Amino acid sequence: MSDVIISVENLVKKFGDFTAVNSISFEVKKGEIFAFLGPNGAGKSTTIKMLTTMLRPTSGTLKLAGHDVSHDRDSARKAFGIVFQDPSLDEELTAKENMEMHAILYRVTKNHRAGRIEELLRLVDLFDRQDSKIKTFSGGMRRRLEIARGLIHEPKVLFLDEPTLGLDTQTRNMLWTYVKKLSTEKGMTIFFTTHYLDEAENVAETIAIIDHGTIIRRGTSKQLTKETGTKSLEDAYLKLTGTEIRDESGNNDGLNARMARRNSALR
Repeated sequence: MSDVIISVENLVKKFGDFTAVNSISFEVKKGEIFAFLGPNGAGKSTTIKMLTTMLRPTSGTLKLAGHDVSHDRDSARKAFGIVFQDPSLDEELTAKENMEMHAILYRVTKNHRAGRIEELLRLVDLFDRQDSKIKTFSGGMRRRLEIARGLIHEPKVLFLDEPTLGLDTQTRNMLWTYVKKLSTEKGMTIFFTTHYLDEAENVAETIAIIDHGTIIRRGTSKQLTKETGTKSLEDAYLKLTGTEIRDESGNNDGLNARMARRNSALR
């Protein structure tokens, strides 16, 4: 039996004449914590949207937990949970009500619902606040609730899109403690993006770096630093992707020159 839970082969996404994702291939193993890194406009979000059925690929194949994401979208959706970068909780509802609403959407049976909600709220230390409205929650509490909500239907894969953006250091550390607990105790696969490279270095078992729609390196943090002759993941990342600031679309001047410099530096 294969230990691969996410399989991407020759994935392409075009928007008109622009190629956002250019024939990428990679695999993620069951129970792995996988970091998907890249500058703004590199193709991260487009890839995640295709993996989570929000965008259809131009070509290539995507498989998640044995389901073809393009052709068996409903089954694929049942196999993953997702925590978006932008807040998505209803502030006028309580923590428990937010969980119940999500459970109904995912058709969690009524008999199973109450126990599942209690289990998850206890997992993220929010059971004592289950009857509090979300508008009274701190940013870290909201993120923890969003993770709990994303787990309500017992997914095999959890996608986290910059889950610690805007959180203080203490809350970030606490959140990653929960994430690692899901991986070690529940055997859950974690697929996350972040711009905090120390998080990827400390948490991820495997890291893939995408730039200009192409995966340019993949491996452990130690492998990436060794291959680039650097001392940290941040240094390796900057050597691979350059130091210039990108806009959200990834369009900036001197692309060919930067690519040439990067290739020259890695020879």
